[in-house]
Amino acid sequence: MLERISHGVTLLWGWRRTLVVAGAGAVGALAMAPFHAFPVLWISFPVLVWALDGAVEIGRGGSLSRLGPAFRIGWAFGTGWFLAGLWWIGAAFLVDVAQFGWMIPFALVFLSLGLGLFHGLATAIARLLWTDGPGRIFALAIGFFLADWLRGHALTGFPWNLVGHGLAANGPMMQVASIAGGYGLTLLAVSIFAAPAVLARGGAADRRVFAALAVLFVAVVGFGVVRLSANPSEFVPGVRFRIVQPAIDQWKKWKPEFKTETVERYAELSAGPAQGNPAGEVASELRPGLSAGAMVSRHGSGRLPAGITHLVWPESAFPFVLTDEPWALSTIAELIGDRATLLTGAVRVEVPSAGEARPRWYNSIYALGSGAEVIAAYDKVHLVPFGEYLPFQETAESLGLRQLTNFRGGFTPGPHRRTLEIPGTPPFSPLVCYEAIFPGEVTDPAYRPDWLLNVTNDAWYGMTPGPWQHFHQARLRAVEEGLPLVRAANNGVSAAVDPFGRIVAHLTLGAVGALDFDLPRPIPATTAARAGEIPAWILVSIGFVGILWRRRNPTAK
Repeated sequence: MLERISHGVTLLWGWRRTLVVAGAGAVGALAMAPFHAFPVLWISFPVLVWALDGAVEIGRGGSLSRLGPAFRIGWAFGTGWFLAGLWWIGAAFLVDVAQFGWMIPFALVFLSLGLGLFHGLATAIARLLWTDGPGRIFALAIGFFLADWLRGHALTGFPWNLVGHGLAANGPMMQVASIAGGYGLTLLAVSIFAAPAVLARGGAADRRVFAALAVLFVAVVGFGVVRLSANPSEFVPGVRFRIVQPAIDQWKKWKPEFKTETVERYAELSAGPAQGNPAGEVASELRPGLSAGAMVSRHGSGRLPAGITHLVWPESAFPFVLTDEPWALSTIAELIGDRATLLTGAVRVEVPSAGEARPRWYNSIYALGSGAEVIAAYDKVHLVPFGEYLPFQETAESLGLRQLTNFRGGFTPGPHRRTLEIPGTPPFSPLVCYEAIFPGEVTDPAYRPDWLLNVTNDAWYGMTPGPWQHFHQARLRAVEEGLPLVRAANNGVSAAVDPFGRIVAHLTLGAVGALDFDLPRPIPATTAARAGEIPAWILVSIGFVGILWRRRNPTAK
């Protein structure tokens, strides 16, 4: 039966082939958060392999003649993958529907087609290395590794929903990221999930390769189970956090008329009772709708509860420049007193320098100590294109265009990644919003921190898969680096994660409240933290040489 299905896919042509491979890509997107239905990839990637087996121009022969069809197959697969996996981005355009609503179909279609080009590149590379035997599985894995790596770096990078995320569906499966790194997961994932394609031919070599890849998958899961069972969560004594998740509607978040209400909301939630898991209790695997769905009582004492040493508020917490509002600083000073530190997202502004017409705006994190004095700050380095700035900003604005944050000039990027030191806690790496999605780029290589702080605002995307995907990627950074993660969202998933990716405490998407926990301890730098993608590049090089040797020596055993 498998052979009959493979022949049917291989012989598809024209729009039928395009529709089938696009559908396979769309089904594969179910492996991403929040569904984590990774077994669907054992359908999607065999279909892709069989379609590539038939990638040849009529009346032509040779490897080069197959690059065009192979590219188009991968492009269709990728377009389905990204359209099904990123449709929720359209919700951001609904925040100001009058100005941006018309862009939704264009943004989704062009984004999916554009990102699909990377999958087209993956299959074109694979077709150059293609063989008739099981080696084509590794050719495809090499192609996708190279394409995913390029997608994470080209044009500022966008490594969202990498194929490798399908191999990190739960705690045990994601542990291999500590060795392979974020992009190395793609190399392993495609090898494992494309493996059933070789069974359609049923030769001895095919069966041996399938068995080896099945063993690899069992080894990945087994490694994760052993690693988690051998390493319970440990915590830093005397460092106790409170995260506030206010879930302020995005349509009002930037409106100055709500500034007093906004600060009062933060203050009351900060001083009120907590929700979520008790400190030190590790949560089960996170799923939508689990835990802490109700709003807390808004009758706090005006001061942080006893024992809290650090309070965390999310990205761009205020609809104004915090340092320009003494009344807000006074409220914060009364809230935290002399014994706690507030870590909060905030917009920072610098007056124009000589020769500059506009001030510079930064998406920042402030650390405020006694008296609400700013004791440390970080400016976001990796800005979101079209969200926080426009390519060719002045030209685009002259045409009447605005980024989604909708103010002239856009944000200015900070100079570089930094490790911050503040009283009462080990040094940490600050990350604003989607800075946490970039494998190998979340710490200062010259000064390894002890934990990661991620402040974000996923209210842009409502009750969609987007905030879950964002959290899952941030959680993977903790595993890759061997560092705990503290994450505060305006609305989204606020959580504490230990260095093995275990969720110590959390507030789910849509919850309003405060979350208390002790800071997890880091572990020594992982292989991925020390070597980055070098192990994956070594495997790719070995695979590349092995495939070329096999093609030159087809009768070798």
